[in-house]
Amino acid sequence: MVKACLFDLDGVVFDTEPLYTLFWNNIGKNFRPNVPNFEYIIKGQTLVQIFDKYFADDVDAQKEIVRLLNEYERHMSYNYILGFESFIDKLKRKGIKTAVVTSSNLEKMQNVYKQHPEFKGYFDEILTSEDFDESKPSPDCYLKAAARFGVSPKDCVVFEDSFNGLRSGIASGARVIGLATTNSVAEIEPFTKEVISNYDGFTLSDH
Repeated sequence: MVKACLFDLDGVVFDTEPLYTLFWNNIGKNFRPNVPNFEYIIKGQTLVQIFDKYFADDVDAQKEIVRLLNEYERHMSYNYILGFESFIDKLKRKGIKTAVVTSSNLEKMQNVYKQHPEFKGYFDEILTSEDFDESKPSPDCYLKAAARFGVSPKDCVVFEDSFNGLRSGIASGARVIGLATTNSVAEIEPFTKEVISNYDGFTLSDH
């Protein structure tokens, strides 16, 4: 019996991954031109993980990237993945709890709320990077989300698009459904056989 659905944000609720690809492509060109395909290498990693690996000794670069990212996110379009709004409405009518579980911070979420005043009403809980001790692929975030609802992770369905996110959901013990928005169906299937391109016409089964 599904008691809660836990959603990553980018590439799962919002179709923002192409926009972030553009952003990180520019960062790669300007800050790490020696790393080919930088925007694809860092996909699914948190800002902290990116900084630790590529900018550990460059505090000035870190500060400038944060400034650029905050500015970019302030003006970015947050468009829902096709079918998401009707899907979440169905879940709520069934009494299934819903949560966003994202590595995004509170500052970014304020941009989301400004564009989408209805957003908070879609979810019973919104967990951001400030709520977690460990980043994905650690299961910490999904374990905490399940605990918020007082349910077992086994009674939760996690929706993820990135490899680290998929690993996080699997490690938590939840059922995981992959979205082929950031990675292909073939790349996601080693993690889960349940893969969708979007929510249009999608119905969640009980098992």
